Amino acid sequence: MSEQNAGPSTPYPLGASLRPGALNVAVYSETAEAVEVAVFDDDGSERRVRLDERTGHVFHGLVPGAGVGTRYGLRVHGEWEPAEGLRYNAAKLLLDPYARAVEGRWGAGEETFGHLFEDPEQRNDADSAPSVPRAVVVDPSFDWGDDAAPRTPAADTVVYEVHVKGFTKLHPDVPEELRGTYAGLAHPAAVQHLLDLGVTAVELLPVHQFVQDSHLAEKGLRNYWGYNSIGFFAPHNEYSASGDDGSQVAEFKQMVKALHAAGLEVILDVVYNHTAEGNHMGPTLSLKGIDNSSYYRVVEEEPQHYYDTTGTGNSLNVSHPAALQLIMDSLRYWVTEMHVDGFRFDLATTLTRQWGEARVHSAFLDIVHQDPVLSPVKLIAEPWDTAGYQVGGFPARWSEWNGKFRDDVRDFWRGQGDLGAFAQRLTGSPDVYEADRRSPLSSVNFVTAHDGFTLADLTAYDEKHNEANGEGNADGESDNRSWNCGAEGPTDDEEVNALRGRQRRNLLTTVLLSAGIPMLLGGDEIGRTQGGNNNAYCQDDEISWFDWGSADQDLLAFTRDLVRLRRETPALRATWYRGDRADGAGGSERGPVEGVGDTVRMLRADGVPMQGPDWEDGIAKAFAVQFAATGSPTVLLFVNAADNAVEFTVPPAPGGPWTLVLSSDPEQQVGAEIATLLVRDRSTTVLRSV
Repeated sequence: MSEQNAGPSTPYPLGASLRPGALNVAVYSETAEAVEVAVFDDDGSERRVRLDERTGHVFHGLVPGAGVGTRYGLRVHGEWEPAEGLRYNAAKLLLDPYARAVEGRWGAGEETFGHLFEDPEQRNDADSAPSVPRAVVVDPSFDWGDDAAPRTPAADTVVYEVHVKGFTKLHPDVPEELRGTYAGLAHPAAVQHLLDLGVTAVELLPVHQFVQDSHLAEKGLRNYWGYNSIGFFAPHNEYSASGDDGSQVAEFKQMVKALHAAGLEVILDVVYNHTAEGNHMGPTLSLKGIDNSSYYRVVEEEPQHYYDTTGTGNSLNVSHPAALQLIMDSLRYWVTEMHVDGFRFDLATTLTRQWGEARVHSAFLDIVHQDPVLSPVKLIAEPWDTAGYQVGGFPARWSEWNGKFRDDVRDFWRGQGDLGAFAQRLTGSPDVYEADRRSPLSSVNFVTAHDGFTLADLTAYDEKHNEANGEGNADGESDNRSWNCGAEGPTDDEEVNALRGRQRRNLLTTVLLSAGIPMLLGGDEIGRTQGGNNNAYCQDDEISWFDWGSADQDLLAFTRDLVRLRRETPALRATWYRGDRADGAGGSERGPVEGVGDTVRMLRADGVPMQGPDWEDGIAKAFAVQFAATGSPTVLLFVNAADNAVEFTVPPAPGGPWTLVLSSDPEQQVGAEIATLLVRDRSTTVLRSV
């Protein structure tokens, strides 16, 4: 077909869209002078097509003969005035921000930088094309068949945070050629582990196309986590078993389809707060060379510098319509075209900083809130950035990674926490959410995540051990609220190992039986260790990959039992609580609406309900929590974080005898009927009554 059949070019949609016999390309830039599309043949030769039309601030035009499989980039002409925030340099081949797939890798040579190393104010006219990837035009068609989103209710959700590569890289039952890929995660052996565990959603560490950091490459390391995005529409090409010629898109879709068929939701950890272009000394790879001051927040008085609340050198300019449109178009694309079920927003607070301050009614939150495409999906905020901590500050539509849950639970079980704070976390953090009429489901409860110690390391190390990162152990968090239980690292001491085992089960019990949405760090259920490394972002190796051959099968079985107990017991999946939970535990005096939700009671070891003075007892480490709901078995959780055993008076069972169903103490007799109970030091025990 000829270009004439393609019709006139249009300014929307942005990016490259297929037309009969041509490609419509639209690029937003307020201050550029001209935009060219550089098309590359199989032999690497380049032809350039100028986008001659302009509507508003969008350059657009048709590229004749281009279609599925076309490799292309952008060359943008304009002023080079860094002091004014203008960084145009047509010698740099730029990635289309709307590229659906990327072929190749980024180099780290000086040619990829818009400026000269020796004189950053001077433009670098070396052509970067030989050192940067190409965008690939993909075939959008895919047979989704009867694919349907699971739409798991928030109250029933159990999140499993996992890395696409690390989960299957060493999995013995996944074919070697599929390990570490989207296809590997979709393999029946991988899916079966998730089903057996009982989780309902995988939360994937970043899968947007990202860039390997040059400073890591110099050390022989790699960016493993992927928080260095450059392409908000493209699935990262290194996780594709089928190659990076565009087929990675279909492979990703097939992974989603397979997980959906198993009833599992797919949540993406997305990084819209910054890009891989870094600060004013960073490379020119995409947005910096297209419209620097529209897409990035620059310092008003010194526009050559970036306003950075991410710790990466730049922050996206969410006060500008172009940046907001890029984010929203990306989110809608992943829902409508890739069928994902939700998003966890990295450093989400940065996205609310419209004019510097974090705002609950920022443009970003308002736009997301009213968007019909995003209304059915899960939205999870990491509610902080380098400039502020905003747990509890997001709208009711959102859930949040609850950092207070993590910190208070860690403190309590290592013997340095407050009983009242721990009780708040068990019951959905009403001190954080209830005043704004937000339910416990606003809280994503976790004690470990990708950033920090694994569960095994949290109980085996007092100090971080990040020497392998090449920064003299100076990187990573130093205040981990961890406890090695008496020995640093691996030990043959049976008592220490037994205590570590109880502590791991205590922490898992707390996460999975607390009100809210529980999140497990992938691998914690099998005792995965990183050898004390609490910042393994650069360890794309055995430090981070799951060691399936050394899996702790007892811990795995315990975790499965916990998830099953939660699933089978509606009282553990409360959306609201009423009862004496607020008395002395710091909760709201108003409480939720009467008649809505479930009941929780908190008892002293002698069976008497906890009162104000009991919460103020600084040495108290033991209490019981009774969860009840109409039509549900009642659960009684005994908690003992003391160094000594505690004898509990067991209250009368509401519907029949109490049965011991779980204990972090392997010596407890599961299945026995219980009348009195001795709970050993640093352990939990769970009873259930019909």
